[in-house]
Amino acid sequence: MDSTFKQFRSRALARPDVRKAYDELDEEFAFLDEVLKARAEAGLTQAEVAARVGTTQSAIARLESAEPKHSPSIATLQKYAKALGYRVQIRLVKDERGVTSRRSGRATKAAARRPA
Repeated sequence: MDSTFKQFRSRALARPDVRKAYDELDEEFAFLDEVLKARAEAGLTQAEVAARVGTTQSAIARLESAEPKHSPSIATLQKYAKALGYRVQIRLVKDERGVTSRRSGRATKAAARRPA
């Protein structure tokens, strides 16, 4: 990584608002990284994956992008994964930062009722 970019990134991430936005996107980018690595490991181009899925290369490009306008369905992700010799696994993982209500910012009643 270029040292100028490293310096910029370091300064930007020192800002709480930027750090928060960056952290919120971490899981999305980690998933996209897995998607791209899987296709690279399969040795396929976007066009080849598209042919296996039955769609266009541009649809695969959108799926592989970080474009917020495009949110593929689980069925689409399953077709993509199958074309690469993978399967999709979806899990809910406990957020250790705590469950908060969007309205109040307080812990939800259900979380408050759980035994410690």
